[in-house]
Amino acid sequence: MERIKVGVVGVGWIAQVVHLPILQKLPDAELVALCDKDKGRLRLVAEKMGVRRTYTDVGEMLANENLGAVIVCTSTDAHKEAALVCLEAGKDILVEKPIARTYAEAAAIVEAAHAAKRKVMVGMNHRFRPDTMIMKSFIEGKELGKIFYTKAGWLRKRPNDSAWITQRDKSGGGVFIDQGIVMLDMAFWMMGYPDVKRVSAVQFSHTTRQVEDTAIVTIAMKNGSVMNIEVSWSVVVTDDVYYCDIYGTEGAASLQPFRIFKELHGSTVNLAPAKLEAPHNIFKRSYENELRHFLGAVRDVHPLISPADEALHRMRIVEAVYKAMRTGKEVTL
Repeated sequence: MERIKVGVVGVGWIAQVVHLPILQKLPDAELVALCDKDKGRLRLVAEKMGVRRTYTDVGEMLANENLGAVIVCTSTDAHKEAALVCLEAGKDILVEKPIARTYAEAAAIVEAAHAAKRKVMVGMNHRFRPDTMIMKSFIEGKELGKIFYTKAGWLRKRPNDSAWITQRDKSGGGVFIDQGIVMLDMAFWMMGYPDVKRVSAVQFSHTTRQVEDTAIVTIAMKNGSVMNIEVSWSVVVTDDVYYCDIYGTEGAASLQPFRIFKELHGSTVNLAPAKLEAPHNIFKRSYENELRHFLGAVRDVHPLISPADEALHRMRIVEAVYKAMRTGKEVTL
């Protein structure tokens, strides 16, 4: 099977730590070109990864390389421009989360994807964790009954190592658009995408100036179910706190620790596998699974999971969350 020639746009932290090392090991991918506006960083990363073809302009890379797919790992403010150039060139793309800073930017990408009839996947790697995939299979099998309440959280002592993440003009927001959108996407995926009725949210900025560093969000659905999300870059914790708890009429499930509870013969039984990989390995595995899935979708082996259309739906909710934060009032969708 001929390998898919892949180009990567943006060689910052997430590309260096995750995408580039994994791409070099995947048997059905060939990493042929890198693109970044920072010439110094581009040169250093290319030398480290052994990639000979480098560019500072996306259009030039697409014109000179016969690429089968492109991965966009730039800061969020550059997602729209890079995606539109790639789609105009007829390329399938994987865009790191979030798809864009705003609903309008996301809508432009989706419209371009439909016009070009190309695939756009948004990098929601948490859907591809081994534990979340098992949990999702139990939910789809109706093992937990009707899902009526989900709570998810990701509490960290500080943001990631990218300085731009706290600059509103580049990121589009703070901890909610960074970490909250991950938990929002995963919870909606688990719950089966119920329609949103109303959103309320509270924000704090203890350690940041332009964006929120803590957010607590409640989302009420039209079917009566409820979702709570809490995310932070500034809480005082010894270790990061990450969880997603799902409650149904016939069972419950949770991540970290991974458990699936059901009542069987008058007793509460944990149906989750006894052993799973360590959290660090789960993180790495999620990106491996995500990239394998993207390349498989490019080959038309299977339908695309986490397409841009779903990301657009999430961005509508994200904008409602930020409106609720700004106004201090509940927002109805």
